[in-house]
Amino acid sequence: MEAVNVRSQIREWIGEFNARVVTPRARELDRNADPEECFSWDIVEAGDAIGLRTLCLSDAYGGAGFDHVSTAVVIEELGRADLGTSVVFAQTIKISKVVESVGTQSQKDRILPRYRDDPRALYAIGITEPDNASNYIIPHPGAAFRTVARRAEGGWVLNGMKHFISNGNRARFYLLMAQTEEGKDLSEGSTCFMIEAGSPGFTTGRVHDKLGERLANNAELIFQNCFVPDADVLGQVGEGFDILAKFFPASNAWAGASILGVADAAYDHSVEWTRKRVQGGRPLIEHDTIAITLAEMKMELDVARSYIHASCAAADGVGEWDPTMGAFPKIAASKAAWKVVTQALELHGGYGFMKDLYMEKLLRDAAAFLHSDGVNRSLYLKAARYIRA
Repeated sequence: MEAVNVRSQIREWIGEFNARVVTPRARELDRNADPEECFSWDIVEAGDAIGLRTLCLSDAYGGAGFDHVSTAVVIEELGRADLGTSVVFAQTIKISKVVESVGTQSQKDRILPRYRDDPRALYAIGITEPDNASNYIIPHPGAAFRTVARRAEGGWVLNGMKHFISNGNRARFYLLMAQTEEGKDLSEGSTCFMIEAGSPGFTTGRVHDKLGERLANNAELIFQNCFVPDADVLGQVGEGFDILAKFFPASNAWAGASILGVADAAYDHSVEWTRKRVQGGRPLIEHDTIAITLAEMKMELDVARSYIHASCAAADGVGEWDPTMGAFPKIAASKAAWKVVTQALELHGGYGFMKDLYMEKLLRDAAAFLHSDGVNRSLYLKAARYIRA
């Protein structure tokens, strides 16, 4: 009962933030033609003021020490107001916690106070490349990152490019996966580096013009003889992939939470709409076929949420961790979201097709996570490998 009350309080807390900060701006920002102009520093700074950026960090670094389940509730509620906003904060929360979990004491003391004290400090992680997307989800012999790091005196020299990177053009701090050992695949010969915006040889390229999730900027990261000192290697050389495997246990589930928030919004709009829209002499909700559809939508949401929370609880050490939990929660949530949002569109009839009623934004956002954080079919194959083992 106590956990339920805490989650209810979290929902109220984020609901107030959404109503005050996110919802009044989301539609306007989403409609900007220039994808870079869809982003809002005002929202980031307002989120920092209530502790969102440092949510999962320990008290030693100014954080609230949220566990994975509580964080999933926060991320879902942010997604209820806007998917892009949820992604901006989810990425930052996740990656900052990885730095605290993996970094040496010297690295943490050097970086995290600067991160904590800058209300605009966001995190990004550079993994995906034009030729490497599903390859890092289901590694196979010979698949290596095209971004390479070569040994130099006192450190490494990076060359290559990443793309589709959330917060790519907005972050202050980055984790970057690069190939450091020739002749090995990316799961065995890559290293994780910490890089700061403005480092010589590091620039950002185009901001991708996305169908949905527009309040989060995704961009290219370009490295041209970018020097990174040995002090900024995160973890061990050649073991970068282990960081992804061991220290992102709830990443997939948090991605599911973001997209679940979109479905929550579609369901909420549908209940409100069917209560006030009268057809056949009575509100739509009083028609059995409509009520059944709403019931099905709620069931889909509850099932996906339960899966997300079970996976997050296992990542917190409560219950048994199954490696398929690193793939299935996002699949389940994104499929549920797509189903719920398209059902909501139908419940709104012709009005749902009009931009004025907000449903088209939810539809565009719902499409994002059929691919984002891993294409669903690649994640199925990832899980299948565990089942086959």
